[in-house]
Amino acid sequence: MDRRHFIAGAALAPLAAPALRAQSGPLRFIFPFAAGGAGDALTRIVAGEVGRALNETAIVEARPGAGGQIGTQAVTNAAPDLLTPIAPVVIHPIVFPQLPYDPFKDLAPVSLVTTFDFALAVHPDTPAKTLAELVAWLKQDPRRGTYGSPGVGNLPHFFGALLAEKIGVPLQHAPYRGSAPALTDLVGGQVPMVITTTSDVTELAKGGRIRILAVSGRERSPFLPDVPTFTEAGIPITGGAWYGLFTRAGSPPEMVDRVSRAVMAAMRDAAVKEKVLRLAMVPTGSTPEELGRIQREDNAAWAPAVKASGFKPS
Repeated sequence: MDRRHFIAGAALAPLAAPALRAQSGPLRFIFPFAAGGAGDALTRIVAGEVGRALNETAIVEARPGAGGQIGTQAVTNAAPDLLTPIAPVVIHPIVFPQLPYDPFKDLAPVSLVTTFDFALAVHPDTPAKTLAELVAWLKQDPRRGTYGSPGVGNLPHFFGALLAEKIGVPLQHAPYRGSAPALTDLVGGQVPMVITTTSDVTELAKGGRIRILAVSGRERSPFLPDVPTFTEAGIPITGGAWYGLFTRAGSPPEMVDRVSRAVMAAMRDAAVKEKVLRLAMVPTGSTPEELGRIQREDNAAWAPAVKASGFKPS
């Protein structure tokens, strides 16, 4: 019996899965960032639905590190499956000249899973109530301009670099190992602002523990209808993201298709859609070919912005 190993992720963060190989044991899914955030929860939903569809036990493991590279490389090397955001499979090839894997050669697309936007959030005690007020506050003292993100080399990181360029204020990037620890420090007052997925900030904002000033989409988020886009707030920058499921290159096409169909069916199921929407993500699902096209197009679309940021990995 062939066993599957997958990686999940998002464009701006995608989902990915390693090679399907013959072995005994359960399906193993890796989420390449810290446990506790919306991406981790999404991975558990997808793993459970794929496991049920294939009549297999599914196990999820969070394996953070190097902005998602450690978990992604584990999939390309062999055993586990990976659900990851866009960055490790779309953005990192632009940024890191010696990436330990080639996401276009070492991974096989399985299915797009969800789409989402980014948000800029601040601590409630920050005097800025709008994005314009935040910019003025930062210009008064640029030393305040530190922003946290889920990791170095990910889209929230580069979105922050674009923001700094547009407002003319140098912003210091503070990378974390996932959204959860970054937001913990934001709530605790250790960092003044965080850029991360709307899915990871929505509930904290509803509870009054953080304040969201803007979202990155071309239109307002359906989950945060009262929050303006960056463009509406006077700063013309946009960006979107996704989670996608990949497996190791060379996996049996029939198994990839089975898993892809299982993901698409799950994303159409009313109960599953409700769970995903609670994470402030839009359920999608796609064929492997469609995800591969999206991966290539987003790689080309983000390259100019990433290079313009001037970021060089240390």
